[in-house]
Order: sequence, then structure tokens, then C-alpha cells
Amino acid sequence: PILTSLLVAAACALPTVRAAGPEQATMAIEHVTVLPMTVDGAILRDATVVIEKGRIVALNGPIPAGAKRIDGKGKWLIPGLTDMHVHVESDSYMRPKQYPTEAPSIFFETQDVMTPYIANGVTQIFNLDAKPESFAQRNQVEKRQVFGPHMALAAVINGGQSQGRIAETPSDGRQAVRSAKAEGYEFIKVYSGLNVETFAAIVDEANKQGLKTVGHIPDAFEGKFDSAFVPNFGMVAHAEEFSKHSADFSDEDAKRFAALAKRNGTWVTPTLTVMKWIASETRSLDELRASPNLQYVHPLLQSKWLNANRYNKNSTPELIAYFERMVEFHKRLVRALKAEGVPIVAGTDTLTSGVIAGFSMHDELELLADAGLTNEEALASATRLPAVWLGVDRDRGTIEVGKRADLVLLNADPLADVSNIRKIAGVFLNGRWADRATLDAMLADLSRRNTAAKDQFNWNAPRK
Repeated sequence: PILTSLLVAAACALPTVRAAGPEQATMAIEHVTVLPMTVDGAILRDATVVIEKGRIVALNGPIPAGAKRIDGKGKWLIPGLTDMHVHVESDSYMRPKQYPTEAPSIFFETQDVMTPYIANGVTQIFNLDAKPESFAQRNQVEKRQVFGPHMALAAVINGGQSQGRIAETPSDGRQAVRSAKAEGYEFIKVYSGLNVETFAAIVDEANKQGLKTVGHIPDAFEGKFDSAFVPNFGMVAHAEEFSKHSADFSDEDAKRFAALAKRNGTWVTPTLTVMKWIASETRSLDELRASPNLQYVHPLLQSKWLNANRYNKNSTPELIAYFERMVEFHKRLVRALKAEGVPIVAGTDTLTSGVIAGFSMHDELELLADAGLTNEEALASATRLPAVWLGVDRDRGTIEVGKRADLVLLNADPLADVSNIRKIAGVFLNGRWADRATLDAMLADLSRRNTAAKDQFNWNAPRK
């Protein structure tokens, strides 16, 4: 029976490598090159970074007696990375309709969800479709029960026939914002099904309630795209939200879109990697099947991506050509946004098929650099700038005395080649240090258990 199978899978899914060691009161990284990522911060060479109780207390200060010493010689220290567009697995979020409602909560163990982020130096994520379970996941992280990234939570408000928080009138939209704030959500995500008037009301009410707005440009703005840029529309969540309003993917449209965002003070998360994966899967699933990082994805998700992939199932030659042109246009759009001075932050749309937590952040930074950002600009898009937009820049996002020690130690210089962000020697987060061996052990354990449980999860399994 399916319930028995799920219980077997649950036993296989219990993690054996939990996380990094306990919080160390004092640590010191010696002889390291520090890339502080401040606006005008100079690189610090042969520096000693002292950390006490999870905070940076000195740059080039004396090392306190009894401190844990970490050799940083020949290494580079950067702020932890932020992924500004993720969706986080939880049982209700991902439970297929065919699985029985009486099945226990055994699908997604929080540490397993967070491990790929930490192993790739992602110390903060922005959940753009947060659920009630998201608060529990965040609490587990902040209480140090789980070694995972800080989380910012956005509530989605949509219109039409979709599920979730729906608003069809301006008054309903305003009430939805007030309700989301009362429930504890910190941001509002607007979605594609909203009508024009309700969209504007939501953005306005969110501003009155002290909440920033991020999201899609609703389909209702077709033919009147410029009017979507209402005051306080904080950030567009995809480059695709611009490109779907371009008839010919012209450079003129790219420049026009960038000028609109600049004039309105609207930031952009291009999410280049998700469109690259969509284009790939529309052609075939070969690249996805061959991905070396698929082993770190829960087997239920693997089954969904490979057996119920809507991009592949709905593929046509015309759609393949369209997505390939869109991928190329997004590069030109990034260059136009940069030329206009529009702030660009890095996000991946993790949980879309092929977009794997943590690993995709490295892909995104490489794509942003390929599209025209300097290596330093690409790093800023995942460190300082996300902290500024999220309103946590006094706490994290740069390496400065007094700030949280959410840090990534690299074996090579990311300013010379942004791909060097993949060469992680260790991660600091919440007063804990995980070296490469610890990170590798966590990933290996996750892969082992995913592989062992693979036969137990089938997205298309019939109800029994």
C-alpha cells in the first residue's frame, strides 16, 4: 500500500549528518584576503578576521586566547550569498493530489531542504511563495535546530481562478495585504492573474503597511505595459516579465523597459538560469537527466521534473525557437538595465524544474557576468544589494565590524573569475563553521538517502 511505502521512505529519509558543529564562541580567520563588498571598501590583504558569538568584532585585530584559528592563507573571504527568488519545499506545497491526505509528514525534512544552500555558500534566501510551514522552517534555522540560511518570507496575492490568496477587487486586495501582514509575512508578491485596479491597490496598501512589493507584471497590462510601473512597485521578479511584452525582442524594447524601471525606482531580479533551463527542457530532458546535482534533489521532485515536465510535454518547434530567442534577449536586457543604473539582484527561481537549490546560485552569477555585469557587480548582486532591498543591510551583506558573520571562504579569487565562487573552502553561519569536509559529508549523506528512497516516490503514482 502507498502509506506503507511512504513510511519506508520516511525511514530512509532520516538524516545521519545533521549539520556543522556547535556554535564556537570565538573564531579567527588568519592571513585571508577579505572582499568586504562595501560600496567603497578596499580589499584587505593578509587580514585577521575575529568572530565572537556569530558577529565580526575585528578586522586585523588581535586574536583572543582560546579562539578557534582557521588558516586563510591563499584564500578569499566574501559575504554569504543571497538567493532573491526561491520556492521552498514543504509537505503541503509539494504533496501530489494522488497521495493520501492521511499520509504522515515525511516528504521534506528541513535540514535536507537547506543543505544544498549551505553547501554552496547561500546564507540567505527570499521565499517568494511562503506558506505557514515556512515560518516553522525559519524558526528551526534561527533556533539552530537546522543549519540553514536566513529566510525572508513573501505572501502571494493573485487573481482569477488560481488557488491561495485571491483578490478580485481593490478592497479585497487591500484586505489581503493587511491579513498577510497580520500573519507575519514581511513582503507581498503580486502575481499574473491580478486585474489592473487590484494590482495598483495592493502595491499602494503594501506601502502604507510598510511592506515592499515584488513579483510579476499581471497579464491585464497587455498593451498598456508602462502603466504597470506604479509608485512603490519594488521589484520585478523575472526578466521574462519584461520580455513577454516585447513583440520582437528588440534592443529598443530592452532600453525602453530599463528606462521604465529606472524612472520608477523598481529593482529587477532577472532569474536568467530558470529561462535557460526552461529552454533546455523544451528541447529535451537530456541535460536535466545528466545533471550531476540532481542527486541532491528529493526523489519526489526528481520524479516530477522527469516524468511530468510540462515544458517538455508541451514542446513545439515554435516554442523551442521562442524560448531560445528569449534567453538571448534577457542578456541584452541585463545590459540595458545596467546601462540605466537599475539595481540588479541575483535570484534563481529554485524549485522550477532543473533549478537546484544552492547550485543554481553559482549558475546565475556566471550568467549575469556573461550578460555584461563585472565580476564585482555580479557578487554585489548576491551580497550587498539583496541586504539593502530586504532591509537587513545593518546586519549582513558586507564584511564589517559589528555585522553578522555570514561568510564564505573561497580557495580562489572571485573577482578574477566569478566561477571561483564554486571553490568553497568553508561556510560561516549563525556562529557555526562548516569546512569543506563537513559540507561534502552533508551532501554525500543527502545523496545516499535520496538514492535509497528513489523507488518509493513516483509523482504519477495512482492512489491506492
